[in-house]
Amino acid sequence: MSDTEAPATPSTLESRRHQFNPVLTAQEIKRLHRFGTVRQYARGVRILEAGHTCFGMLVTLQGTITICKYDGLGNSEFLTEHGPGEFTAEVSQLSGRPSLVNATAKDDVEVLEVSPENLRALVIAEAELGERIVRALILRRVGLLETEGGGLVLVAPPGNAALFHLRSFLSSNGYPYRILDPKDDEQAQALCEYYQPGPDDWPLVVCPDGVVKKNPSNAEIGYCIGLLPVIEDKLWDVVVVGAGPAGLATSVYAGSEGLSVLALEQRAFGGQAAASARIENYLGFPTGISGGALAGRAFVQAQKFGVEVAIPAPATRLLCDSWPLRVEIDGGQVVRAKTVVLASGARYKRPDLPNIGEFEGRGIYFWASPIEAKLCKSEEVVLVGGGNSAGQAAVFLASHAAKVHMVIRGDGLKATMSTYLIERIKATPNIELHTHTEIVALEGNEDGLSKVTFRCKDTGEVDSCDVCRLFLFIGADPNTAWLSDCGVEVDAQGFIRTGFDAIKDQCRAKMTLADAPQRAPLETSVPGVFAIGDVRSGSTKRVAAGVGEGAAVVSQIHAFLAQLPATSP
Repeated sequence: MSDTEAPATPSTLESRRHQFNPVLTAQEIKRLHRFGTVRQYARGVRILEAGHTCFGMLVTLQGTITICKYDGLGNSEFLTEHGPGEFTAEVSQLSGRPSLVNATAKDDVEVLEVSPENLRALVIAEAELGERIVRALILRRVGLLETEGGGLVLVAPPGNAALFHLRSFLSSNGYPYRILDPKDDEQAQALCEYYQPGPDDWPLVVCPDGVVKKNPSNAEIGYCIGLLPVIEDKLWDVVVVGAGPAGLATSVYAGSEGLSVLALEQRAFGGQAAASARIENYLGFPTGISGGALAGRAFVQAQKFGVEVAIPAPATRLLCDSWPLRVEIDGGQVVRAKTVVLASGARYKRPDLPNIGEFEGRGIYFWASPIEAKLCKSEEVVLVGGGNSAGQAAVFLASHAAKVHMVIRGDGLKATMSTYLIERIKATPNIELHTHTEIVALEGNEDGLSKVTFRCKDTGEVDSCDVCRLFLFIGADPNTAWLSDCGVEVDAQGFIRTGFDAIKDQCRAKMTLADAPQRAPLETSVPGVFAIGDVRSGSTKRVAAGVGEGAAVVSQIHAFLAQLPATSP
């Protein structure tokens, strides 16, 4: 949830304390009164309770509020105090998620209580003041992430694969957590003695409200921390499937124009782009920006405009045999929509190796975030792939690993990678490029991956490398299998056809274009269903292109909605 290209640190947060904890003037507070309700709390009253209280923003008018980090194990740590003119909130409050801190009245206090709905209205209506408030909300979340404040407690022995996957899920969604090793921590030991976890029960997860779960699924964690809300049973103007750059762009633009928007994401906001260590060819960021920072900003923007984002909420079926359209979510819930935007992206490709699944999360990775970088510090690693994502990952990992072996099947990178990345790889001494090479075998043990075997396609020579980390960036297949019940037209590779390409077969059958059903440029063969980003046939697989399509589709959605009968449900 960083708002900068590089992760913030406590020292940089301290230097930006005027942004982290701004003090509002009397005139500014006066302007805020129309958005809230004045309330009084007696000394010692717990105003907010971590994991329980859902609120918007509390502006202190009189008295002082004490803010403490708190976790489900009962650990409390003083964080700060808010006096007159200061306010209590962080990013979660834009969407009414549970508080990550405890807030207690130090003395008799009077506050202006602003609901989540009114907080969103405030930051839009009061542009300059709203910018300062949103900046503070973001920086406060960054502070909680950097200091492991509040959030979840994860208990597991080091190297546990399920622990790695959970850490990755939480980090990708910008949610704070703390890890305890049962060998070293007394609270963790006591927890294990009580719950007696077996080999398949790790990690034990302590939710902010104190509930303990054994090796929970991402969905269980989503409910636990409020990322996966109870989705309102209503007819949405737009349901966006996928919260990568394209889906987030649609969400932001549609939400800003007053449409009701529900975004469904199967793993984490930002999609595959969020795993990019640095994007240097995105307009407006001359020094580059990390994919995570870009995605985090877009996610906050979407919440600012009232978009409901559900994570993890993988769509499993699109039902279009009647109107309104319906999207079924994993777990059986069905949401109704006037329009559906397919921004479901693609799934990571995996080499055809029989034991690859055995090492996923235990030496094999499909992205390169700071978590993976710490794991391979001072080690030699192998990275497979020759596209831009592979190049960005190789350069990023080279700053942590002793050496990066970059493996590609082709004879070079020129045809698949941007020139600036090729030059940077050439200039990085601890990146070695292996051309005409493929991986043919993996070996390991109970601790994870230990050896990778290569074969040179030209000579047939086989060689091995003792490494514990293998990064795979070999492309992706379109995430469209779940659309089979709806009959959305796809091309030979499974990417979704749009515009004239989606109806050309019907045109041939009718022998006249005039008789064929018309489609907007980003509309699929099914009326009211649109496709954008990587999942669309013929799209440019770049972040900027996805964002552009995400913005462009909103005007086409408006045009479609304008054609609907006034009596539509």
